[in-house]
Amino acid sequence: MTTSADLRETFDQLDELKQHERRVAMATLVSTKGTTPKKEGAKMWVGEDGRIRGSVTIGGCVDAQVVAESDAVLRSATPTLLSLSLGDEDAWDLGLTCGGTVEVLVEPVQLDCDADPVVRAYDAIRAETQAGRRAVAVAPLGGAAAPRRLVVREDGTTLGTLGDAGLDAAATLQALDAMAQATSRTGEIETAGRRATVFFELHGPATTLVLFGAGQVAMPLVAFAKALGWNVMLVDSRERYATRDRFPDADEIRIGALGEIAAQLRYDASTIVIVVAHDYKFELPVLRVVLAQRPAYIGLLGNRRRGRALLEFLAAEGVDATALARVHVPVGLDIGARTAAEIALAALAEAVAVRNGRPGTELRRIDAAGPAA
Repeated sequence: MTTSADLRETFDQLDELKQHERRVAMATLVSTKGTTPKKEGAKMWVGEDGRIRGSVTIGGCVDAQVVAESDAVLRSATPTLLSLSLGDEDAWDLGLTCGGTVEVLVEPVQLDCDADPVVRAYDAIRAETQAGRRAVAVAPLGGAAAPRRLVVREDGTTLGTLGDAGLDAAATLQALDAMAQATSRTGEIETAGRRATVFFELHGPATTLVLFGAGQVAMPLVAFAKALGWNVMLVDSRERYATRDRFPDADEIRIGALGEIAAQLRYDASTIVIVVAHDYKFELPVLRVVLAQRPAYIGLLGNRRRGRALLEFLAAEGVDATALARVHVPVGLDIGARTAAEIALAALAEAVAVRNGRPGTELRRIDAAGPAA
């Protein structure tokens, strides 16, 4: 899924481009084989005047070929799909652990026309994600004489078309599945003998950190989360602690009974929950609520003994062992954290790793062992 920071960057780039450009070529990374720092959905924009924004890799030969192809796309006004095979040396330069293939869709975009299908699609996606909902942009890969987009919303309603009602229906079903799997991907759709390869680009709302407790560790947690582009909600029962002076970067501060406020919120794949209240009477009510839903990450500040006691108490209440295993206590990766800022750094690093399905392994060890699973 496109992250909140990536999505914000896309919208920022679009807003800027609309002020200075009439037409641009938009390049989207739609497929990679190997381990690369850029994921599916990464974007590069090439203006008619040759100005470049963004990147589909980390520079080098692939980006150079995309720039060269963008000029041809702008002249012909026809999308093209680039399939670039990399040798081991080129792949290493791009951050890949071995040779592979990178596929990039390059399309012309008419920025001064609200009816442009790409412009309409991202306007719709912006509205959905700002409202806290997911959306999928479906783009055909090859064969289209002009850019097309089908936007599928969480409720199954759509905007735009792939040019065929049957393909739209088939793509809608797969887009909803992509939402359930929380992944962008390339796939095949087929209807009435027609088949098409398409890219399902999943966009979700900005990551939200719900932080229960306004103690010392909470202060750097809020600051670091905002630097990541996350929304931050701080919850505490103490007015003297949960103040704007202490937490100027918090998007929202709620004061009251933690368990009651916790029950008013929704927790899904875009939600990170960290409990730093450090008191059983606050922690247990929050955990009872949060464990009944599916946030991306649940972290609890406390040592191993306290954490074990809390989880055993919840187990005695009948909370399922699988649910309890989702609570990360002690919170954070092992970086030898001692200060409040170091503990916050360790906690958010673990939250990002868990959300992305990664083990938090040193990158040099991954390089030595080959691509991570």
